Amino acid sequence: MGPTLKAKGLIFVGLDIIGDRLTEINVTSPTCVREIEAAFPISITGMLMDAIEKRLNK
Repeated sequence: MGPTLKAKGLIFVGLDIIGDRLTEINVTSPTCVREIEAAFPISITGMLMDAIEKRLNK
């Protein structure tokens, strides 16, 4: 999924998964960043800003 979305220029999307089924790809308002950052030692906001900066500097 990731390589396909990246090839389409999408760097930040939300995937809704129920069981083993993908039900939605949300490109306009992906959520759960705060919840993920609270549960895991990862900075999604930092990664997103880095990706935006990299894209702008191309």
